[in-house]
Amino acid sequence: MSTPPIQWYPGHIAKAEQQLKRNLDKVDLVIEVRDARIPLATGHPHLSRWVKGKQHLLVINRRDMITAEAREAWQQWFKNQGQATVWCDAKAGTGVKQLQQAAIRAGNQLNERRRNRGMRPRPVRALTLGFPNVGKSALINRLVKQKVVASARRAGVTRTLRWVRVGQDLDLLDAPGVLPPRLDDQRAALFLALCDDIGQAAYDGELVAQAFLRLLADLDRRQASGASLTRVEGRYGVPLSAETADPAYWMQAAAEKHTSSDTARMAQRLMDDFRKSALGSISLELPAEPAA
Repeated sequence: MSTPPIQWYPGHIAKAEQQLKRNLDKVDLVIEVRDARIPLATGHPHLSRWVKGKQHLLVINRRDMITAEAREAWQQWFKNQGQATVWCDAKAGTGVKQLQQAAIRAGNQLNERRRNRGMRPRPVRALTLGFPNVGKSALINRLVKQKVVASARRAGVTRTLRWVRVGQDLDLLDAPGVLPPRLDDQRAALFLALCDDIGQAAYDGELVAQAFLRLLADLDRRQASGASLTRVEGRYGVPLSAETADPAYWMQAAAEKHTSSDTARMAQRLMDDFRKSALGSISLELPAEPAA
């Protein structure tokens, strides 16, 4: 990747991780939330350390933002890894009931063990964990059926840990988004920037947008990705060839066509259009294709 190194680890995330470690002993279940467009890039490298001895429920949010073919490919990939998944769209509420039922089933198993030890049943205590802006708070609001925690499609909205009661069976701990202190995989860091999962101060918007155009040219070759150079050309009225496109030249031409020579503004528009699915349902990550 030709962009400068992308790194983002603000003080509130470092503080949140310290709080998280202090509360891990209080939870029975870790509900990990990832972004369907980048399900590997939004997997935290310290997850196994945090789950350790607890039940783990993997939730893939924003299922509406990728193609059905991509979702099926990822479902099979995770199944091959021995990992069950729940696919959600927190904005519309799709899959939220299944998530609640899966959490309650985990609680039933917990309480069966408690009864066998002569202890009284209690609500399952679940931690919602994930990168910034993957939709954790939106899922909690859907589960509770009212806005009990702040939620917005940008990184860094949740700053403190908070317990929320869901019915009589489930207590959820809403935690701020957590990131590794260093983003060693810069391709994954690019994906995080494009999906608005890290702060904008961490990257150069124009260079990230240019990298996105190059990525689209690669993804256009895989139907499941949902990427389409033709759709991009149609939206902005500027040709974009997988073989000959110069992202910087395209950005300048698009800016001029839309009555502005401000390429930074054009870059922001391109990324915003991707984030709101105006360029279609696009998976930035797909499982590796089988070897020929």
